[in-house]
Amino acid sequence: MDQNIPRSSSGSSLPESASNALMSIHPRYNNFHQHNGMPNIQENSYSQSSNSGPGSTNNNNNTVQPATTSVINLSNSSDVVIGPMTQYQGSVTIYQYMDATVEASRIASGRNNQNRGLPSPEESTVLRQERYFLYGALILFTIIAFSTALYFIIQYTQKSDIPSQPEILFGNNYASGTIPNLGNGHLVIDRQNWGAQPEVHGRYPLLPPIPYVLITHIGVQSTPCIDMYRCSIKMRTIQDAAVAEMGLPDIPNNFYLGGDGFVYVGRGWDIVNAYANHTLSVCFMGDYLRYEPNDKQFSALQHLLAHGVAQDYLAKDYKLVTHNQTKTTKSPGPYIYDRISKMPRWVPCGEAGYSKCGAEIGLPTVWDQDFPKKKKSS
Repeated sequence: MDQNIPRSSSGSSLPESASNALMSIHPRYNNFHQHNGMPNIQENSYSQSSNSGPGSTNNNNNTVQPATTSVINLSNSSDVVIGPMTQYQGSVTIYQYMDATVEASRIASGRNNQNRGLPSPEESTVLRQERYFLYGALILFTIIAFSTALYFIIQYTQKSDIPSQPEILFGNNYASGTIPNLGNGHLVIDRQNWGAQPEVHGRYPLLPPIPYVLITHIGVQSTPCIDMYRCSIKMRTIQDAAVAEMGLPDIPNNFYLGGDGFVYVGRGWDIVNAYANHTLSVCFMGDYLRYEPNDKQFSALQHLLAHGVAQDYLAKDYKLVTHNQTKTTKSPGPYIYDRISKMPRWVPCGEAGYSKCGAEIGLPTVWDQDFPKKKKSS
């Protein structure tokens, strides 16, 4: 039995609360609503027919409720629709409803649908600062790495350019521009370094091995020098006085011992001193009638003599004497004489009861061969 089902309403107008929210947050919707209005959804109808059992009648005035459970048997059928079917006649407009609170928050924060996913101005500033910091750190790291690499390259290049230093030999034949070291910090300051007159030199060659070592001092109330600057000035002063005032060809002694512990080259190993041939004279720089020599000077003397023996400048059994043993003089002063006379190579020649120093090799009684001879008064 067929049953007619009346039409029912399938739509309603936009809720007032949603409409107010949309108009407050979106001017375009407000303008559209005022000029066009929200159209009402036209009623549409659908019909449903059902065959009931025997005795059923058609009732067009009553709404037919679908059965809770239905069994439909179809065979050889097409274009079959089961369930309600809604058809609209005419144009259709579809509206999208959204949460007004969420949309208002997005518009207030500048993150609406158009700029969704883009950072806010505050976030852009922070990101830009972070990028600048990162770029600055990378640039600084690059500069440091480049400077470090350049430093090591320069150091390696400079080391490669420095030639290997030749063996330093004590005497006039060592490399110019170097300062030999006798050991224990006793540097050897050659004539060029202390500023000697370039064309001045002694008369006679000194042939090795040398059998005698003579110890003297400057005297004449000379204050001991304590550094290379003052000792170099003293060396030049001694040379100038020897040449200009005493008429000597050069500074008197072969070597000089400064209060700084350095050894200053006078006439060196190859030229005879002003006292006697076949001797090596070593002078303590200062007046040691008044002052005491320091331990650095005696250490420098021992290193110098040991070097002379090792290099065959001195005889293996050389004899050590002081100036007052070879002539009448107060040189080298009581402080130096007391310590020299206790050294192993010292000999008491010239003392009372002993032969003159050097008599066995033909040296003169008085050792002053270069010094001008005083004329005896008639």
